[in-house]
Amino acid sequence: MEDKAQIQEAIKVQGEVVRKLKSEKASKEQIDEEVAKLLELKARLGGDDGKHQFVLKTAKGTRDYNPKQMAIREKVFNTIISCFKRHGAETIDTPVFELKETLTGKYGEDSKLIYDLKDQGGELLSLRYDLTVPFARYLAMNKITNIKRYHIAKVYRRDNPAMTRGRYREFYQCDFDIAGQYDAMIPDAECLKIVHEILSELDLGDFRIKVNDRRILDGMFAVCGVPDDKFRTICSTVDKLDKMPWEDVKKEMVNEKGLSEEAADQIGEYVSMQGGMDLAERLLQDHKMSQSKQACAGLSDIKLLFSFLQLFQVTDKVVFDLSLARGLDYYTGIIYEAVLTQAGVAAVSNEAQNGANAEESVSVGSVAGGGRYDGLVGMFDPKGRKVPCVGVSIGIERIFSIMEQKAEASAEKVRTTEVQVMVASAQKNLLEERLRLVTELWNAGIKAEVMYKKNPKLLSQLQHCEESGIPLVAILGEQELKDGVVKLRVVATREEIQHC
Repeated sequence: MEDKAQIQEAIKVQGEVVRKLKSEKASKEQIDEEVAKLLELKARLGGDDGKHQFVLKTAKGTRDYNPKQMAIREKVFNTIISCFKRHGAETIDTPVFELKETLTGKYGEDSKLIYDLKDQGGELLSLRYDLTVPFARYLAMNKITNIKRYHIAKVYRRDNPAMTRGRYREFYQCDFDIAGQYDAMIPDAECLKIVHEILSELDLGDFRIKVNDRRILDGMFAVCGVPDDKFRTICSTVDKLDKMPWEDVKKEMVNEKGLSEEAADQIGEYVSMQGGMDLAERLLQDHKMSQSKQACAGLSDIKLLFSFLQLFQVTDKVVFDLSLARGLDYYTGIIYEAVLTQAGVAAVSNEAQNGANAEESVSVGSVAGGGRYDGLVGMFDPKGRKVPCVGVSIGIERIFSIMEQKAEASAEKVRTTEVQVMVASAQKNLLEERLRLVTELWNAGIKAEVMYKKNPKLLSQLQHCEESGIPLVAILGEQELKDGVVKLRVVATREEIQHC
């Protein structure tokens, strides 16, 4: 049993943390996160009789969504789905949990983040970690060799949640994948075009799409003197370059992963390079890189990719970046990641709270990522038949975090319902007439609403319209009923029209 005095001291410290955040006007998510920790400590202390107190809260790394948040989320989903459909995709669904064996060995060092379920029916199960591995299992199981599909569903990761930055343990993924044997780089270029379309349409601010190729990385590791058995683990370390400075990445390579300092320095030279088709051409002439057949194949494909991206008119946002690694084991060719360079929201970020410029933009990192995974389906096929695949995953939670903050920052009211007309009455004893009219509207496919009171006050009915953003109100009165008309009022301008 924990020492009561220790818990009380922890409660005191945590209380200070919450008070400090409130005084600094920190974000709601950050305050909620710290309040949840405080409630947890209080629950551990128990009531006066020493019994454990039940605390009403959501599980760590999860959240509820109120109607306003859901309205914003729905708008984002609609934008993404309409883009996927515009590009000819169909949709599928797969179970939320898979056999543990299906997921094992597909995610490299990230495998430790998989949620395992307790065995209750003779099968060892895990919650899905992403939508890509279940998709590959689906293709192999159903012997599908070509499909263009999108899938939007929740996935689960036993991660350390950073909810203020849109990182959760339960979150949605929006995936678009093209499976099938096609000519080089055409489907890959379309995936990048889709990312460009979605991010432009959502108007999140300026963004960059970084592109690299696993074969270029592997070739680079080989010519820099990285042993074959260390390729994947060094790749995972390079993947941290967007979060850590090069010095720390190098330290991890040398001290933790056992790489020679000389090899790490050579990698450092390459991973600082960025450019476009010109960089690919330059690296094909590079005396070291040109020694690797793998790297040359990857560089030729990057050149081809950029020629298609020019035709798709998206090269303004795409950059060939040798530091991009993407830690997942299943990528075999082209890889890409979209990052926001300016989130378009003047919000107090963590840096701002620490005394930096209060107009810092929201730091959310990557908002989309993907690549080519030609070997994954073959892992599930009994005969090892490969189905080449390329796809992209849109980071909906991070996008949602920004959209939510943008909505808070703007004065524009977010409507949570789609009601077009409120059926109201100006006098008493008109409930039946209101119900008859609202039924007519519903039967005609019009979104309408009526107050659940026999004799509501006209003012309260009009106020409800203003609060809910209902644009029209149909007013019934004794005179209107005699004349066989309905008075239609525009809520915003108060202009009235009579309709028969």
